[in-house]
Amino acid sequence: MTRKTANDFDPEVLKLFDQYVHGVIDRRSFLSSASRYAVGGVTAASLLTALSPSWAAQQVAPTDSRIKTSYVTYPSPNGYGEMRGYLVQPANAKGKLPAVLVVHENRGLNPHIEDIARRVALEGYIAFAPDALFPLGGYPGDEDKARELFGKLDQTKTRADMVEATKMLEKLPNATGKVGVVGFCYGGGIANYLATVLPDLDAAVPFYGQQAPAADAKKIKAPLMIHDAEKDERILAGWPAYEAALKENKVNYQHFIYPGTQHGFNNDTTPRYDEAAAKLAWQRTMDFFKKHLS
Repeated sequence: MTRKTANDFDPEVLKLFDQYVHGVIDRRSFLSSASRYAVGGVTAASLLTALSPSWAAQQVAPTDSRIKTSYVTYPSPNGYGEMRGYLVQPANAKGKLPAVLVVHENRGLNPHIEDIARRVALEGYIAFAPDALFPLGGYPGDEDKARELFGKLDQTKTRADMVEATKMLEKLPNATGKVGVVGFCYGGGIANYLATVLPDLDAAVPFYGQQAPAADAKKIKAPLMIHDAEKDERILAGWPAYEAALKENKVNYQHFIYPGTQHGFNNDTTPRYDEAAAKLAWQRTMDFFKKHLS
């Protein structure tokens, strides 16, 4: 079966899906609104199914012999007390390695983000992907339930949990102390946030994430590489003010907008995935980490 892409869906359906994924509308509202675009035997429910993730697209198997994986807990006294995440390391590393925090979208630590962490480890880094949903039982294995749980998090505590994850990586005995962060959607917003509160962060790469408040740009010391989608009106709306603040405060940043892409273009489990843009953004990110974390 030919894999569907964003071009197979009416742009309005993609906008509705983005609103649904980010909690602007609920499932019932999506189905009701999308029904007007369901033609030729296609139903609104089948549109939602087609747009939802498929975990068959994992690029690096959990059992890949080139890596070592484990789930570890770490203390977060200013957050939820104790947190858990997915730690991935190169199997045959010689010497200490830099570390990369991998921050998930608004569904917690799902199989896609675990796959991303494994890809990062294969590039020669210690990768750690915390699960913000751990205090509520962890990623539930269902995207709808995960989104529902996500709305119940105390974001002040969750942000503190991400800060503690970064500090934990700095102190790992087999790590160099150099730490970067890459985040996607919600995680992109966290990457932007961490850059404003961690002056010793070495690099931050937000993928289509909510920008930090312009007033906080003056606190950023880490170099930024920002990846956005051309058709992501929601995220791009905040870019002009943020860019002006970055320039005013002489922040070292790069910003890439990928033509024709949708929010989530790096996520290869959904039709919004754009292979060419994702590969280019990934290579740029790895080159960026190599420059700033080595």
